[in-house]
This record gives sequence, C-alpha cells and structure tokens, in this order.
Amino acid sequence: MNQKKILLTSVCRPLGPKHGDAPSVGYELLYRQVTRAQGLFSPRTVNIHFSLEYIAENLEAPTVVLQYPSRRELIRELRKGYDYIGISFLMAVLHKMQEVVALVRRYAPQTKIVLGGYGTVLKDEVLKPYADYICREEGVAFFRRLLGEPELPKPYRHPLLVSWLRVFGWKVSGTGKLLAGLGCPNGCDFCCTSHFFSRKHIPLLPRGQDIYEVIERYLDRDPRLVFLILDEDFLLNKKRAMEFRDCVVRGGRTLSIFAFSSVKAISQYSVEEILEMGIDGFWIGYEGTRSNYAKQQGRPMAEILTDFRTHGITVLTSMIVGFDYQNREVVARELEELLQFKPDLAQFLIYGPVPGTPFHERILRENLLQDVYTSDQDLFYRRADGFRTMIKHPTLSAAEIEDLQRWCFEQDFQRLGPSIYRVLETRWLGYQTLRDSPNPRLRDKAAYYARELRGAYPAFLAGRWLGPNAKVRAWIQDLERRIHATLGPPTLAERAQSVAAVAAALWTGLTLKLDLFQHPRLIRTTYRLPDKRWNAFELWEEFQRKVAFPGLSVRVELQHATQQVWLRLEGVLSGADAEGLGQRLHDSLARSRNHLILDLKRLHWDKVDSLAPLRDKLAAYRDRIRLVLPKLSAAHPELLLLAGLFQHYRA
Repeated sequence: MNQKKILLTSVCRPLGPKHGDAPSVGYELLYRQVTRAQGLFSPRTVNIHFSLEYIAENLEAPTVVLQYPSRRELIRELRKGYDYIGISFLMAVLHKMQEVVALVRRYAPQTKIVLGGYGTVLKDEVLKPYADYICREEGVAFFRRLLGEPELPKPYRHPLLVSWLRVFGWKVSGTGKLLAGLGCPNGCDFCCTSHFFSRKHIPLLPRGQDIYEVIERYLDRDPRLVFLILDEDFLLNKKRAMEFRDCVVRGGRTLSIFAFSSVKAISQYSVEEILEMGIDGFWIGYEGTRSNYAKQQGRPMAEILTDFRTHGITVLTSMIVGFDYQNREVVARELEELLQFKPDLAQFLIYGPVPGTPFHERILRENLLQDVYTSDQDLFYRRADGFRTMIKHPTLSAAEIEDLQRWCFEQDFQRLGPSIYRVLETRWLGYQTLRDSPNPRLRDKAAYYARELRGAYPAFLAGRWLGPNAKVRAWIQDLERRIHATLGPPTLAERAQSVAAVAAALWTGLTLKLDLFQHPRLIRTTYRLPDKRWNAFELWEEFQRKVAFPGLSVRVELQHATQQVWLRLEGVLSGADAEGLGQRLHDSLARSRNHLILDLKRLHWDKVDSLAPLRDKLAAYRDRIRLVLPKLSAAHPELLLLAGLFQHYRA
C-alpha cells in the first residue's frame, strides 16, 4: 500500500463579510448569491468542496478531507503528519489560502503544498510563493501522477455526496450531487469555468448509463433524494443526454433533477423529453438582451420560460449588470422583461473581469480597470465575487452599477415574492398540465409534483403572515387556496405544523439578524486510513479484484463517510459459488468491524440455485449485515430464507 498520507482541505472558517471577505464566498450559494434579498425565506444549504471528496475517493494513498475547519482544527490535523496537503480555494479567498499555507509551514513544515481550485487562474508569480505544486487540470489525474499511482480510466469512482436543503431551518430535501463533467465549450467572455479548461468539456461520467448508475447508487441509499447534475451545459451533448433518458425510462423511477444548461442546448429537445430524463429544474443564463453569446441562440427565451413553467419545470435565471450597452433605463427594461416570465429564482451579478478570460484581457488592454484595483492587486482579488464594480463603465459609475444590482434583487423579491412559493406555483401549474397526459412517465411526474405540494402545506401560513408586502401576501394566500382546491384541505396535523413553521421562520429571522449559527461545523472524512473501523479496508479494496465467478459480477463500494461496505452482486450465483463467496465475506468481516450492505437486486433470481451456503457462512455477523432485495413475491423461497436471518436495508 502507498504509505504517503494526503490531507485535502478547504480554507478555514469563519467566512463572510463580517470576517473581511467578499459577500459571496461563504458556504452557501443560494442565500449569499441568489436569494440574498429574501432573508428568512431563503432556502439554505451548505456547499462543500465536492472536488476534494471526489479526488480522495479516487486515490490509493490514505487520505483525509477537511471541509471548513477552524484554525484550531486544522492545526490539530496538521500535527498528525502528512506528506502532501491540497488546498482548494477561489481567487476571492486568496488571503484565506495564504493563512492556511502559513499554518502548514509553521506546524507541518515537511508537508508539500498543492494548490487547486479556480483560484489557480492566478499566475505563477502570484501563487508560487505559497505552493510546491499547482493543479490547473482535472484533479484525480494530477494527484495520481504526483503520487506515482497508475492512471485510472473514466468514469472514476463517484463518491456519494448529499447536502440538505432547509427552509425555516427544517430539512425539506436531500440532494445527491453528480459530478458529470468539467469545463464548457461555449466560451462566454466572462466565464472562468469555460476558459480555465481552455473551452473544452471534460466528461467525468462519459455515458448516459454512467450517470444513471450513480443515481441508482444514491437511490439505493435513500430513495427520497433529489439530484443536482454538476456540468456547465449538461444537455449540450445530445447523445449522452438521450442515452440517459433511455436509462431513466427503462428504470421506471420518477426522478427530480436540477441541471445547468443553455438556450442553445435546451433547444435540441422537446419539453417531454426533458421531463422523461427526470429534469424538472434548470439554471439558465439570461445575461442580457443584447449580450449576444453563442449559447443564447435557439428557441426564444420567453418561449422556453413559459413552456417550462406550465410543465412544472423550475428555472433559476442569471442576469448580468454592467454590460457596456446598459444604462439605468436599459437595465430596468431587461429586468422588466425577465420578471414578466416569473422565474422561480434569479441571480444578478456584476460584469467582472476574471483573470484568464477574454474579458479580463480586454480590460487590461484598454486600461479599463478601476484605478483602485490597478494599484492594489490584493484588493482586486478579494473583491472579485460579482458584487463589486471592477471596471470603468462608459455611462455608469461604480456606485450606480452596485445600486442597480441591489435594486434588481429587491425588485425580484418585492414583486414576485419568496422563491419557495414561486417554485410551488410552478409545480402546481405543472401538475395541472401533466396529470391527464397520455404519457405515463409524465403522469408519474404529475403525481410527484402533487406529493411535493402536499408536503409544503405547512409553509403557507408563514408566507401569508410574514411576506414582504400586502400584494405578495395576498398572492401566497390565493396560491394556497388554489392548491387546496386541487389536492384537498390540510389535515389537523398540517395545520399544527403551519403554526410551528411560523415560529421556525421567526427564529430563522432572529438568527440572521444576530448572526447566530451561520457557520457550519467541520466535516472530516477519512479514506483508506487504517483506524479501528477500517482496520481491514485493504481486504475490501482487493475483494473485487480477487473474487471471480462465472456469470457473476461482484462490485465493492467503500462508503468512507459512513464507514460501511456496499457489495453488489449481478448475474447468476450457484450454490457452490454462494459458498465460496460467503467464505470470503466471512473472512473479511472477521478481520474488520465494518458494516456490510449486501445488494442482491440484480441477481437473476429465476436462476438462483440455493443461497443457503451464503446464509450459513454469514450468520455469525448478522448484526452487521443489511440486505437490499428486489421487489419479488414474498413467496420466493431464497428471498424468504435470507430475509428471515438478515435485516432489510433502510436508508
């Protein structure tokens, strides 16, 4: 085993304006960057550095990942001794990265430092004083090469990463993250993501089947999850997207997926095809009516937004303030056009020059950078988050552009109301449209919308009482009335939950005002680290390579965050093979303390001879084993045999 030890970390908490940072570099994208004017109504979710977990999952060396450690927690970890530390950072938190590097050099001077993330758009002359290595490429291949580990074919192993969305502090849904690809070929002049990877798309999940298999793994763990596909323009590759759609249709499950895409990509599909993929939410770049980016060519934006809304597909639109052609009147007209289509969420960012983009090159070439940032590069880095005007505009001052941005956020909230209720109205419209569809997949989606709406009943009272103005409060009341007329009145329990939701909303508002409980706790995950719980982890890693039976596929997944082993069997398993497999599992369990999830859903049950040997070999560890079984008749003899001894896995 590779004895080098790796530590991967984000920068240290606390983050935010009160701690010397730009407004949108904290732990939350929605609250800080999209619903920032919506206060207590803003959905909340902590976004971790997914790339760190992804890299760690795909190394062979023992690795620890820290998400948002405090300085004290990072120091404690550094003292354990690591050969390499990888630090993920954005340009706007360069100063935080520098603090982490100072701690490494003080408490672990022998540790080699690797810098990664979009902060590495900065030049070597800026970053080299803080790094032994700089990763400006796909991170798994970079780290494996650095450690002398052999190259891995794609798709890589995909970690299961779940974040929780909260409204009024209550968990409302868990989201499984899928890292499907990096980079984007569209090449918008302001886009760091596109130009960081030289306008190339790097597929991490190359086929539609690869994407669907990861979703299946998530659903095995928790069938209630919704999904976020992290790929800058997911629908651009039509072959992959339609292959994914075919997998979803064959699988028969009703999915709820949020994805990033463009007008250009979306225009390749009918709304029915998109819904059949399970996609019912999009982030789409509206940008500006005269921005003329190639990604905006296709169906008219108005047509897409209207079509999506009537089919229950939520949309987050992003608009840019500060284009050369804009003045106050133009911004007002563009905002008016956007709001008339009632986007469920809307982001408004200032046109900013990120190093490495064509826009940044133009700004330097034409001497359009504000003088204060020309003379103070550190200030430029610190404020580059989309909420400061960095350039000299033809007609607007920096203060005017920033005022316009604040005005857009406020108008969006005051006129359209809280996004959580906009989403519910869109779902209700979609339910009305799809419930009588001749397509059974779309009727299933309508039923899903109905369940979502019913689950949201307790949220309405808070909106009726605490909404931003009388018009919005009346709209929320009318929406509630329409939904109740369609799906039935609330139960007594739902009415009681409504009162509790008002109290939770008021408490949320108070914690925001007093800045209480706004920072996450450390998330520490170990990978291949030989501690007491994983004292035989190498057995499980070798299991898949060493176990071979004709007609049977054995797949082993080490779920590091939960310290359990998920073992999937697919194909034909004879009685003789069941005995051999049972013995190997017995030996691995005897030498470890791990819990085993034995997934038998894809066995060919019509060809099962006897699983009695498997049961007998594993009986001694029945308290550490859970089964994932197919939906077969309860009279199936082999299923009854196993279910009688081992408990069924429940998420």
